[in-house]
Amino acid sequence: MSADAHAPSLAEYVSHHLQNFGTSHQDKLVDFSIINLDTVFWSVFCGIVACIFMYVVARKATSETPNRIQSMLEVLVEMADTQSKAQIHGDRRFIAPLALTIFVWISLMNCMDFLPVDLFGQLFQWLGLSDHIPYHRVVPTADLNGTVGISLGVVVLMFYFGIKVKGLKGFLHELFAAPFGIWLAPFNFALNIIEYIAKIISLAMRLWGNMYAGELLFLMIAMLGAYAALSIGGSFLFVGHVIAGTIWAIFHILIVFLQAFIFMILTLVYLGLAHEGH
Repeated sequence: MSADAHAPSLAEYVSHHLQNFGTSHQDKLVDFSIINLDTVFWSVFCGIVACIFMYVVARKATSETPNRIQSMLEVLVEMADTQSKAQIHGDRRFIAPLALTIFVWISLMNCMDFLPVDLFGQLFQWLGLSDHIPYHRVVPTADLNGTVGISLGVVVLMFYFGIKVKGLKGFLHELFAAPFGIWLAPFNFALNIIEYIAKIISLAMRLWGNMYAGELLFLMIAMLGAYAALSIGGSFLFVGHVIAGTIWAIFHILIVFLQAFIFMILTLVYLGLAHEGH
């Protein structure tokens, strides 16, 4: 039998791996009745791991010579505290830990992209679950639903701190009176709502776009290895697969942590704006 009978085309392979495992099949572009279970699971899993990791390191922290893990976490804590000081003028007892948690959480979710693309598909096949879980995406931040959900959380925090700092009356007054005055309240309200929507989009699209592109490149590189294994191009494709995969993985390390850092910084900037008035 020819190799073509066994190997999916690049389009079929990529299309299969870019589908989420949800509560039902999504036919429409937007369908709020569908929940992507893989995104929810891995988001919660990475969040739990991040919290446990920081808790364990904090419990074992010593004032003597720290180990490498404690030193790394101390650097992250100092980074989060420094950035929060630059953006938030006031009580930062919640803000700095929030910034640290966001950075570690998103970094872990982004790092899921380094797992082999066919790892869980092969695992489900061995366990006899491939019929029940036909699709599975392991990178929550490569799913726009996941990044929009995180961004919505940031906007909710903006509302919370806006009300906490300015009071409900002050917050509503700013929502309807800024920037053109209370006599143009409908225009002010529309403008402020557009501003909040723009913040959601800017946070979500930036993180999703970078991680989606990274996942897509890993899939295409994986296909080089698959074709090489099936002798479609032979050793030339295998060498290309190894070289391209190594180079992109090294470069992607920078993207993974840079995007987590940018998301953290933008969150602090937006929360800082919530503490201030127009």
